[in-house]
Amino acid sequence: MSVTTENVAYKLLSRAAALTLLLIGFGSPVLSGQKKTAASTPPPPEPPKLDISNIVWPQPPAIARLRYLDYFSAQKPEPMKQQAAKKKSWMDRMAGVAPDDAAKRDGTKPRFELGTPYGIAVDSKGLLYVADTKVGAVFVFNPESHDTDFIKHGVDAKFGRIFGLAIDDSDRLFVSDGEYNHVLVFNPKHKLEGQFGEGVMNDPAGLAIDNENRFLYVANTGSDQVLVYDADTFKLLRKIGTAGKNHTLTTPGDFSSPTNVAVDRDGNLFVTDTLNDRVEMFDADGAFVRAFGQNGDGPGDFARPKGIAVDCDGHIWVADAMLNRLQVFTEEGDLRLIVGGFGMLPGQFQALADVTIDKTNRVFTTEQMLGRVQMFRYITNTEAQSEYDRRKAAVAKSTDQKPANQTQPTDKAQPPAGPTPESSNPGSSNPGSLNPGSLNPGSSNPGSSSPGSLNPRSSNPGPTKPMAAPASTTAPAGKAS
Repeated sequence: MSVTTENVAYKLLSRAAALTLLLIGFGSPVLSGQKKTAASTPPPPEPPKLDISNIVWPQPPAIARLRYLDYFSAQKPEPMKQQAAKKKSWMDRMAGVAPDDAAKRDGTKPRFELGTPYGIAVDSKGLLYVADTKVGAVFVFNPESHDTDFIKHGVDAKFGRIFGLAIDDSDRLFVSDGEYNHVLVFNPKHKLEGQFGEGVMNDPAGLAIDNENRFLYVANTGSDQVLVYDADTFKLLRKIGTAGKNHTLTTPGDFSSPTNVAVDRDGNLFVTDTLNDRVEMFDADGAFVRAFGQNGDGPGDFARPKGIAVDCDGHIWVADAMLNRLQVFTEEGDLRLIVGGFGMLPGQFQALADVTIDKTNRVFTTEQMLGRVQMFRYITNTEAQSEYDRRKAAVAKSTDQKPANQTQPTDKAQPPAGPTPESSNPGSSNPGSLNPGSLNPGSSNPGSSSPGSLNPRSSNPGPTKPMAAPASTTAPAGKAS
């Protein structure tokens, strides 16, 4: 009886297993011979693309004073030459890839990328030079074609920690080296022709050329001084500031880790006094004139000022590495524009390091965390005034074309007022001055076509305080950190 029961149970289990295999066979496209049909689900949507064709500051309807153009972060991709395929070794086959598959994945040669870019300069041909400490090279970008050349460590010169760059009117390139405490000089063909500063310099950083007076300024960060050299003979002419106080001096005319320098067309010198969170101004003879700025994260304040440049209208542009923003001031220290904030989008920064402005009003910035150079276009006072006049004429024309019998509202918007003298108040609503005050961050009149309003949507017709950019919580890399 038990044997019969076991046989029945065995037969039932065998039939169940056969039926299961049969069902699997019919259901599987492989076992049943059926072709696998394409999935009916639609492909995922493409990510939205950022339109960078009209990114400006301030935003419309205010007249733009800065326009985003482009960025640079690596050598231009170059297609590889077709070569005969190499036979893979057993280790390559076992790993599934050849050693050079990563480089050949997109059919391009391996590229150099910016690591920690710092100093920047532009020559007479419009080529952009970027000093990169991590890579150990000076990148030379063509902003139009994105072609890239290099001045390499171990090939063209011996670099330690390169920071500052400056180019004179004959296209000689000056490079400061904080490790070897000297400045290297390259001719227009990028050949090393000299060096100077040994025994005097201590962690040199930013450089600036006064082509009129033939001065080369060196921010000697380690000794809290600015050194002034003859740009042709490289003879030390004078020192600005007091040395030997270990970054403790706060008196006017002294420094605590000065990192960058800039010169205006009148020969005035501007220095970012980084640990004192201020900018100091000196005349061409080295005499102290004034200082502006203080520690903080509000409008006009600094947390780690580094890069500095002067535009064709005399505005002072200051790059703040901690707050990750550009601030634009008049020579007297009146705030006119704020651009930036922590981020990766155009006009945002991460560890902002340096800024420079070339003769065609292009503005370049370097960021050390992203390894990126951003390029903008400064809208000059003359260009802003022309746009203001155009808008004013359009308002007048539209008003004249209205029917004579049409009742005019009593509170109609009046055409923009004409240019007025510059106000020293950064919150005033100056509509069209040709003075540096046309970069005005405080204009809040919604009916005005101010060349520099940063607050065009406010309903308050009176002046307001300038906008503050958000503070960064990330400590920057680089000098005087």
